[in-house]
Amino acid sequence: MSILYKTPLMPSPSPTLPLSLNNSLSFTTISFAISKPPRNLRPPLQRHPSSHTSSLPRCFSSLSEMDGTVGQCLYPLHRTKTIHLVRHAQGIHNVEGEKDYNAYMSEELFDAHLTPLGWRQVDNLRKHVYGFGINKKIELVIVSPLLRTMQTAVGVFGGEGYTDGINAPPLMVENAGKSNHTAISSLHSPPFIAVELCREHLGVHPCDRRRSVSEYRSIFPAIDFSLIESDEDILWRADIREKDEEVAARGQKFLKWLWTRKEKEIAVVSHSGFLYHTLSAFGNDCYPSVKSEICTHFANCELRSVVLVDRGMIGSDTAITNYPGKKPQGLDLPSDVVEEINPS
Repeated sequence: MSILYKTPLMPSPSPTLPLSLNNSLSFTTISFAISKPPRNLRPPLQRHPSSHTSSLPRCFSSLSEMDGTVGQCLYPLHRTKTIHLVRHAQGIHNVEGEKDYNAYMSEELFDAHLTPLGWRQVDNLRKHVYGFGINKKIELVIVSPLLRTMQTAVGVFGGEGYTDGINAPPLMVENAGKSNHTAISSLHSPPFIAVELCREHLGVHPCDRRRSVSEYRSIFPAIDFSLIESDEDILWRADIREKDEEVAARGQKFLKWLWTRKEKEIAVVSHSGFLYHTLSAFGNDCYPSVKSEICTHFANCELRSVVLVDRGMIGSDTAITNYPGKKPQGLDLPSDVVEEINPS
């Protein structure tokens, strides 16, 4: 797996496998692409992630290392997948932590919810997503199971206002998480799945500790929590903060699992630290400006679209848009091939 290039889009005002050049995924700077990987698998997540693997995905800004062609790459379409990466909107912990870093230790910030400004950021990103037609392409929304990320995800990618009597559970009930926000419908929206692999740094900071799945299900009825194995948060510890390299290693597991999904275009709503340390493995052999596009920190409610490329044989799907030609059968040898077979 590797990352080649990414186009940033900004709002207006599975077991762990070793990654190598022969079995790798990458991100590319093309905005949209399609693929059809295999089945849905439960993402692996260790309670205490081990050290960061040294065999990481690589970024190629050109084919220069492969065939000498500078600045461009070609990959089969069915070996690519478009991922829209989103950081949550402003949460109460962002405001208090900027005033005083020690505030991150406060229990009052437990599972931080969005601020009123954060909800305005969500509205602006939603307008952007709908204005560019991104909402029509997304087949799945993967979200970190914390209040601020789920509020952001359903606010940006969910259906329109919820109406009583409609035979569909809402993505979010009214005033979920002190939001003072109307309920959000699941009608005409992609499915939403909560995945623990894309959570923020684990441990120490109460804002990064999640509630029970039972409580989340009552306020986000249409989000699928079936991939979360424990009702209570057994990953967060009050005395141990996850290291940056452990977050990066977890990010690689997440990307490997992501490739097993059958969906072709996916939105991922996560956190600044997780996104930054996951993407830091990519772009080291790109031009500096491309590396900067991939690996800089995300602003609140920023969206970046990337293309995930299977450079090995991770995906077992066949190309659904390719056509074999020569149907019905007939002679179709190019003239230069005929000349090689029958030299004068």
